[in-house]
Formats: sequence, C-alpha cells, structure tokens
Amino acid sequence: MRIRLLSAAAPLALLAALAASPAFAAPVTYTLDPTHTNVLAQWSHFGYSHPFANFGDVDGTLVYDADDLAASSVNVTLPLSGLEAFSAKFNEHLRAADFFDAAKYPAATFKSTRVEAAGENKLKVTGDLTIKGVTKPVVLDVTLNKAADHPMSKAPTIGFDATATISRTEFGVGAYAPHVGDEVTLRITTEASVPKAE
Repeated sequence: MRIRLLSAAAPLALLAALAASPAFAAPVTYTLDPTHTNVLAQWSHFGYSHPFANFGDVDGTLVYDADDLAASSVNVTLPLSGLEAFSAKFNEHLRAADFFDAAKYPAATFKSTRVEAAGENKLKVTGDLTIKGVTKPVVLDVTLNKAADHPMSKAPTIGFDATATISRTEFGVGAYAPHVGDEVTLRITTEASVPKAE
C-alpha cells in the first residue's frame, strides 16, 4: 500500500516566526482533534461511481519542531468503530472479514519514522502504516495550513491537509479487486492543539 499525504515543511520565514514564538517553542506536542479531522478514502466501483468513506474518531499525537523537522513525528490510531460509509449496510460489510475484519483488527495505525522538508510549506513524512495486521512503509506529502493560537481555545494549534494513494490489496483488504478499484485515494485534513494543563 503506497500512501501519499500532503505534508508540511514551513518556509524559512514561517520557521523563524515559529521558533521566535514561545507558544510554538520547538518541539511542541499536539493532540489531534477528532472533531476537526477527516480521513476520507475514495475508490472506483466497477467504473460506475467513486464512493467514499470517512475514518472518524481519530486518536493521536503530533510533535512538530520548526527548528529541527527531523525531530518531528506523528502517531495516529484510526479505530474502525469510527468508519462511516454513509450506509448502515455498507458500514457492516466494510467491517466484515472480507474487508477490514474489524472484530479481529479493531484499528489501523500510522507511526512516522522520518520527517523531512520538501519545499515551501511541504514535508515528506515516512512511516509505517498497519492495516489488518499488515505493516508497510509509506511516504506522506503534507501541507501546513496554519500554526497559531486558536482564537477560541487560545491553545497553540496547528493544522495540515494531506492526500494519499494506496493499494488496498497490499493490506489484505482486496475483496472484489480489480473490478472494485485496488487504488484508494485518501484526503486528510486535521487540527491538533496543545492540551491544557490540568
């Protein structure tokens, strides 16, 4: 499964600004906000349509170091209980054994192994993606949207968008391929904030 994600290497000016800001002193650890995170998967259904599903209830942390991007990391869990294909019958089918087998493998995970600058506001994030007990290395291309104190919570907050293309058969989720497309496009958007001290 090849995954391509829009990544985030901040421009030099933004990096300098982040480094100068005490709210974003490197490295900063953020908690992903599941209410403002979508992981949308889309594929071809016999060439007739291109349905999609959302992997919701995302849980994870993101460490971002504007001074030293190599010290940045991401660790994400996608519980399949949050999988939503906008049809109760289809949700049940996707969680069944011929697809994700959610009873045996209740979550997918991504753990980064390397973060590199890839241009203005771009990053290349390499990591291990695990689905249905199968782990494959993937490379994500990430775009940084914004890093600032949130206007409502006042907490330091960062946001990214991403896209990816994966081969589902490589992860044992290949039912009905190639008639139902093996290639899956992922569109990801996420916000993460520094938790408030208790």
